[in-house]
Order: sequence, then C-alpha cells, then structure tokens
Amino acid sequence: MTKNEAREKAKSLVAKMTVEEKISQLLYTSAAIERLGIKEYNWWNEGSHGVARAGTATVFPHAIAMAATFDPELVNTVADVISTEGRAKYNKHVKFNDYDIFKGLTFWAPNINIFRDPRWGRGQETFGEDPFLTATLGMSFIKGIQGDGEFLKASACSKHFAVHSGPEKDRHGFDAKTNAHDLFETYLPAFEMTVKSGVTGVMGAYNRINGEPSCASPTYLGEVLYKEFGFKGYVVSDCGAICDINNHHKVTANEAESAALAVNNGCQLNCGTAYKWLKTAVAANLITEETITEAVEKLFEARFRLGMFDDDCEYDKIPFSVLECDKHKELNLKMAQESIVLLKNNGILPLKKDTKVAVIGPNADTINVLWANYHGYPTDYCTFIRGIKEECKGAVHYSMGCNRWQEEDLTWAKPKYRDAVTVAKASDVVIVFMGLDEKMEGEQGDAYNGANSGDKADLEFPKVQKELYEKIVATGKPIIFVNV
Repeated sequence: MTKNEAREKAKSLVAKMTVEEKISQLLYTSAAIERLGIKEYNWWNEGSHGVARAGTATVFPHAIAMAATFDPELVNTVADVISTEGRAKYNKHVKFNDYDIFKGLTFWAPNINIFRDPRWGRGQETFGEDPFLTATLGMSFIKGIQGDGEFLKASACSKHFAVHSGPEKDRHGFDAKTNAHDLFETYLPAFEMTVKSGVTGVMGAYNRINGEPSCASPTYLGEVLYKEFGFKGYVVSDCGAICDINNHHKVTANEAESAALAVNNGCQLNCGTAYKWLKTAVAANLITEETITEAVEKLFEARFRLGMFDDDCEYDKIPFSVLECDKHKELNLKMAQESIVLLKNNGILPLKKDTKVAVIGPNADTINVLWANYHGYPTDYCTFIRGIKEECKGAVHYSMGCNRWQEEDLTWAKPKYRDAVTVAKASDVVIVFMGLDEKMEGEQGDAYNGANSGDKADLEFPKVQKELYEKIVATGKPIIFVNV
C-alpha cells in the first residue's frame, strides 16, 4: 500500500468519527470504535535489541554492542529478525483479540540519542557518541524493522527528539540549552538522516530544548522536524512527558493547556493520559477539531500502512515458530561475536584448551547481565562460566567472589573473597567477569540504584568489585578482565 493510498483511506475513516472518538485515538491506549470496525490498539512496544517485555524472543546484544560491530548490514539483518518475531507475536495475539501493551507493531526504537556522558544509565540503548555512526546504524535498523514489502512489516520510531542524554533524575524538568552549532552537528544529524530514510515515528523527549518543551516545540517540531527535515510520520510523546509541561516545566497551567500545546505543534500521540483533556481544550478554544482530525489521520495512515485493516498483508502468515528459531540463534551468535571488543592483549590470549582456568566475579554466572534493559526473555542461553566449561579441556574452577554492587557485612564478605583467592591460586590463569547490570544502570524507574535514578555517579567499578580485584591481583596470577 502506498503512502498516498494509506493517507486517503485514513482521511475517509477518520471523517466518520465524532470528536470524542477522534480524541480517544490520540492516546497510546487507543479505544475500539466498534461501529467503524476499529479494534482497540496499544501503540507501546519495544524492540531495540529484540522484541521486549512480552515473553520469549531472541535477545540480541544491546545497541551499544551492536554499534561496536561497525556493520550496518549486520544491524539491518538483526532488525529484520526483530520485526519478523514481532509480527509472529502480533499475528498470534490478534487471533485471541489480545491488543495489550507490548503486543503491537509500533516499536519505539531505535534510541538514536548521542551517548555524550558515559555516566548516563541509558547509554547502553544508544549507538554511541558519534553522530555519523549513530545515523548510519539507525537508518539500517529502521529499514530492517520496516521492511521493503507492500505494507510495513513493523513501524520504527527514532527517539528521543531531541538533546536527550541525561541526567535521568532531572529529565522531567531539565532545560537542555545548546547552541545551533552543537545542535545541528551533534544532536540532530541522526534524526535528520533517519527521517529522510523513511522512519514512520519520532518520539519527543521529556526535556525542554532552549526553553521549549520537546513534545510541544514550535521551533524544533514545527520548523526543524516537519519543515526542514520533511517528516511525514507521527510524533509520540515520551511516557508522561505531556503532563511534565505543566507539572515540571511550568510552561502551561494544566493538562488541557499542555495537551493543546502539544497537538497544535505536531505531537499526535500521547503516551500518558494528558490527551483525555483535549475535549476540555476544544471547549475552551485552545485547539480546533480540524487540528485533532489531522493528528488522527496521521496515526491511521500508519495503521493502514501496517495492514491492520487489510486481509492480504504479506506478513500475516509469519508463524509463531520463528521465535528463537535456529536461524535467529545463529545470527545472534554472530552478532555477539562481532560485538566483543578486545581492548588489550599482552600475550595471554589465546589460551590453550588444557589451561587450568579460574572463573571469578559476580557477572560470571548470572542471566540478567545477558539481557540488558528493554529485553525479552530467552529460553536458550549460556552464561560465561557455562561457555568456558564447554570449551576448556582443563580444570575450570569458579567463585562468585563478591556481590555485584551491594556491600556486605565483613562476616559474609570475607569467605567469598577467600574462596576467590583460593580458586585463583589453584589455576594457571584467572578470567574475571565484573561490571554492571540492568538493576544498576538504566532508565529512571527501571534501575534500583537509589539517588542516581539509573545513572552512574562516576566511572568506577563498585567498591566490592574493586576490593575483590585487588585481592586477585595480589595472587600474581595472569588475569583476563572481562567488563560486562
């Protein structure tokens, strides 16, 4: 289906709606309109490195690791698999009339923000600090997600527009002040390139940009995204960002004003609840029904392009059996191998198969460090200790050594340290698995690191890990350090 055909069908369908029905379609939890044959639809789904939060899926290395491959074709292939598995899940859910969250075809990925400050807890979701690499991989990812068929296989969404890269705890009220040089050479190139490559969605950020709320900005949405970049798709707010306009940015007095300001400036879809106040905004002459109609038409254009109202979409027959199939597992292994970065080798590697190995550290035998954040749930996985045991012909000794980050009473910490030292001394070489996990860094609300809201206070390893490492170094054994 062409864009023009989808646009005309959207206009025809939306013209039959009442203003109340139109407003109901601007919430990410879009209501059913039975008399028009419109099913309910939840727009929120995630797929930055595999279909997330909806059960079994192939879980690929996260975006920051995929970026380390410097391989656009491989990233494109991974994204194609993600949308294939997403379609398989969608096809199955539709048969049961299940249109719940994380089961749709609108993936709010990729995150193409610039990872400028390595303390930002969401940096793992990005393609790194370089605007050109981010744009290149972002375009490859989007084309893989959306496919090249008659219909969209799934819808991709470039996020978060714009100048969004922490700190997490301040994001709801932060004013990102930047000059035009930095804005157009650092923060916006990836958005411009992904828009021009055909991305169907853009997500607005929580923060303001030079005083204007990102999700209601006449300058950055109106002048830059729509006019200068030529964006034709839909804009969605980050979740709760519209309410931030009055609650934290203090630009408006209430939700009705915030909702009107956002829709008037080109944010069609609300992840949150603020848009239910649009009826009040219409009554107060803050927004016209015509503007609401245009917003709804954009959303239904996307749904028509996804084949939601057609019986002959070529992707409707993708079976549930593709989830975690052997072909996808092989691709996942290739991506994992290509994403590993060897920072230094002073002659220890490669190891001989009969080497006696000590595997030490809190990240050596745990599942959740394999997930990263925004993840699905693999049924087939291999922790580091298991993989090493499969490969090594010599003895393999293991010790956790310490907790990942929580400090313990010395009574409990000492035995763990001593066990690790004993294991190290009994081996030819020590492989240490340290680093972080999704509970230590991530999005605000998802991580559990207290006052930092998912960010890192510094670039140090947790104290307990540093103490363990010093004790292993003191044994004099050769060390391979793996930062996870």
